[in-house]
Amino acid sequence: MIAKLTGILDDTGPDWAIIDVNGVGYLVHCSAKTLSHLGVRGDGIVLHTEMQVSETDQRLIGFASAGERAWFRLLTAVQGVGSKVALAILSALSVDELQRACAGGDAAMVARANGVGPKLASRIVNELKDKAGGLAGLSGGLGVAAEADVALPAGSASADAISALQNLGFKPAVASSAVAFAIKALGEEARLNDLVRVALKRATG
Repeated sequence: MIAKLTGILDDTGPDWAIIDVNGVGYLVHCSAKTLSHLGVRGDGIVLHTEMQVSETDQRLIGFASAGERAWFRLLTAVQGVGSKVALAILSALSVDELQRACAGGDAAMVARANGVGPKLASRIVNELKDKAGGLAGLSGGLGVAAEADVALPAGSASADAISALQNLGFKPAVASSAVAFAIKALGEEARLNDLVRVALKRATG
């Protein structure tokens, strides 16, 4: 199972992106919110992923954070919610908004997503209400949209950025130096996607 991709953004479409990982292009389906965080072609990115396999299809789904992926798994466990509907919900609502909607029983908020009627929205809220609390605080994670952890300089984002550069073939010392430069340039609150982009330019400059 492919759990995470670290590579270069090669192309994007309405609901997909192609990630070049060491010369191999992975077609990844994403929510609109995840796509908005990917940047531009040529940027270095990290995506959490989920592989879905059926009798007629197999697809890779990409997420900006571990929290978004966790909610995708919960949503697709609800009867009547496939990957397309789950991505539509994650396109319309942030992870925090979805958590609040389910915890508070706000079916109308979930029904804002394309293809989700009042009946399905009510089912989603009712089935996930008890599970919503357990996913509170999972809006971040180590994906492209993760916020910096204040415990360390850029926290988990810095470690993931270094890992991203090493996966692209850079030596540990070069990767660490480039990420340190990116943190200094962008600040400790920089998002992972921005850190990787600036560090990559530094390492190849």
